[in-house]
Amino acid sequence: MHDIRAIRENPAAFDAALARRGDAPISAEVLSLDETRRARIKAAEDAQAEQNRASKMVGAAKAKGDEAEFERLRAVVAQTKAQVGEMQTEAADLDRRLRDLLMTIPNLPLQDVPDGADENDNVELRRWGSPRKFDFTPAEHFEIAGVKPGMDFVTAAKLSGSRFVLLQSGVARIHRALAQYMIDTHVDAHGLTETATPVLVRSEMMEGTGQLPKFGEDSYETREGWWLIPTSEVTLTNTVNGEVLDASDLPRRMVAHSLCFRSEAGSAGRDTAGMLRQHQFEKVEMVSITANEEQGLAEHAAMTERAEAILQGLGLPYRTMRLCTGDTGFAARITHDLEVWLPGQNTYREISSVSYCGDFQARRMNARFRPDDGGKPEFVHTLNGSGLAVGRTLIAVLENGQQADGSVSLPEALHPYLGGRTTLRADGTLD
Repeated sequence: MHDIRAIRENPAAFDAALARRGDAPISAEVLSLDETRRARIKAAEDAQAEQNRASKMVGAAKAKGDEAEFERLRAVVAQTKAQVGEMQTEAADLDRRLRDLLMTIPNLPLQDVPDGADENDNVELRRWGSPRKFDFTPAEHFEIAGVKPGMDFVTAAKLSGSRFVLLQSGVARIHRALAQYMIDTHVDAHGLTETATPVLVRSEMMEGTGQLPKFGEDSYETREGWWLIPTSEVTLTNTVNGEVLDASDLPRRMVAHSLCFRSEAGSAGRDTAGMLRQHQFEKVEMVSITANEEQGLAEHAAMTERAEAILQGLGLPYRTMRLCTGDTGFAARITHDLEVWLPGQNTYREISSVSYCGDFQARRMNARFRPDDGGKPEFVHTLNGSGLAVGRTLIAVLENGQQADGSVSLPEALHPYLGGRTTLRADGTLD
């Protein structure tokens, strides 16, 4: 959420920043509502002061025995009290309307974010690894002989419908091994704090990280009013919701492996084959809480490198992209996407997004910290990043390691997690 004072101070700059995202100017609407709200608050305060003065005079009239004046002033107090109540109700309503409006406005991109309309305007920062040259035509993950026995879409559809998968045997164990490898690397090598979080949250938590109110259709709400998390960014970031932290505790770095749920409401017809885009999936998520922009941007670079380290450890070629303004998410000020090479599709596909959000989420959550100098509490700055999407990493491992006989050679980093086994055989078992 945005600071209304910043919009008041420079509405033109605010609208210009939104225009870089392709959004229409909105400062005039915001400031008009804000001006009406402030005027109503002042009127209520003035009326309250008048009520207080009249109340004091009522006592004085009573003490003098001036019954007529006493009755007149008492009527004034009653009338003013009713007016104050109405004005306060109107002011509260205007305050809610302003907050609701601010909650729908996306974050402002940093200057380093390239201008652009969509993913075609994203900028490549670097590449790592070279795509393998196959002496046969590489298959997509779900077409590999050794994968077919352990990746069952038919039974999953019977159980749950489309965009679900049932993993079994060797494929299921590789999937589990990947999650364990990611968590161990982030905890042991990167120093993140492992955290296990709920997957059901209250609406306020979804509002805190920006999924609500604007993107409710992308997630699942239960009959009891809980929401299934689309990512553990929601739970990890909201651990500081309403808190006032000590500056010495920052940056705070967390990581979680969780189930994630997305309705994929805006992706009808996209990536329907295989398990690239699912309603239920697993992800290892990193979240950092920092003190300011300088610390936050340094953490953004470090978080990107942590995600890259997972891909490097698995020997998977990838490229690092800086998203343009039109492709940057609602809550982010700057985002780096990691795109892994998928030989079955002969292209790079997104496997991680790492975003710096500034104090945008913190304002929604009222999450602050106390400066070391003892000054007034300030809003924290938040970051989140996939480290990585487990299912998409499984796809990349299977496709990049596939052999002509339908088996899959597995990355060395996974061997300890597979009991020393190195290969997914063509019959779907591990060897």
